Amino acid sequence: MTLKRGWKKFWKGFVDISGKFWFLIWKDDSLKGWIFGLIFLFVFIKFIFFPTLSLFTGTEIPLAIVESCSMYHKGNLLSDFNNWWEGHENKYEPYVINQLDFQDFVFKRGLNKGDILFVIRATPEKLEVGDVVIFNGAAKHPIIHRIIKIENKNGEYIFQTIGDNNNQQLSFETNIKEEQLVGKAVFKIAPYLGWGKLIFFEANKPASERGLCKEN
Repeated sequence: MTLKRGWKKFWKGFVDISGKFWFLIWKDDSLKGWIFGLIFLFVFIKFIFFPTLSLFTGTEIPLAIVESCSMYHKGNLLSDFNNWWEGHENKYEPYVINQLDFQDFVFKRGLNKGDILFVIRATPEKLEVGDVVIFNGAAKHPIIHRIIKIENKNGEYIFQTIGDNNNQQLSFETNIKEEQLVGKAVFKIAPYLGWGKLIFFEANKPASERGLCKEN
């Protein structure tokens, strides 16, 4: 009987505290409520949401923001693919990638600065030419570029990539090893929404890399 009363008392206290916490986080319009709400969201996203998402996707970066214009196509979502291809086909000829091949690639209309991508684990043996991968290179942040060549050397996969909007490969993307891979982008969650974060770092970038994208 004592145990039952103790349990009821504990449960009543728990419900009481939960109710007050719920009110404070979601219904309290005071400054205190706003502050606690922001703290709760930060803790939830950083320590619960992202770790859980990373566990299911198999990558440390399950959501990635496109930070540069290297994958941009003029017009973005409304771009004219045929016109874009005419201006870029020469760089794909050495890799035997033609227009019909590219039309079957993911993100065939490119990616814009500020796009948020959903990312899964990049399994080397399952990657294909045309996939968009995130990898660690010589830059400060991981690079988001498209695979244009895959080789298997002594049982190890070696990848080459290029940005859709770049005229040539960067020096560090001609020999990308398996351990450099961070993930594979599979679809776009939200166009431009990443600008909410990028805007705070624009001033630290070189002048040529600031602002909206344009085609090279």
